[in-house]
Amino acid sequence: MSAAGAKKAVDWLVSAAPDPDACRWEWERNPLGVALLPAGLLWDVLILDGMLGYPTLDVLTRVVRRPGPVLSDFGEARMGFFVPPGTATRWLGTGVRAAGRGTWIVVPYPGRVTGGVRWLVPPDGTGTLTDPGVLELAMHEAAASLAGES
Repeated sequence: MSAAGAKKAVDWLVSAAPDPDACRWEWERNPLGVALLPAGLLWDVLILDGMLGYPTLDVLTRVVRRPGPVLSDFGEARMGFFVPPGTATRWLGTGVRAAGRGTWIVVPYPGRVTGGVRWLVPPDGTGTLTDPGVLELAMHEAAASLAGES
């Protein structure tokens, strides 16, 4: 990620914070390179188990030009797909956790390597998010593929 791309991504991410300037100041100085940002304003996050998340991301990248941001946690056990706000309140998928209004997520600084949480698909700074319907279809295809491997 270029420096200009990282700056644009940071600007977009911190715009979700209650105090964007304070968030940016703390984030840039945090030795872990992470910040807590609220979900539900600019995005919600659908959290999948890594066993389903990786095949889902593979399907998703084949059907859309660029998915929205995707996070992976420590040990890559879980993946978080950024989707439009309000998705968490309507999501009914079994085995998928949803982070929406009233929840906070750990977000790594774009373009920096951290010790744990990392971007698999970094934000582009334009607000691109994954369409939840397309994500659901990608999850179904990934699950069917995994079931066929058993």
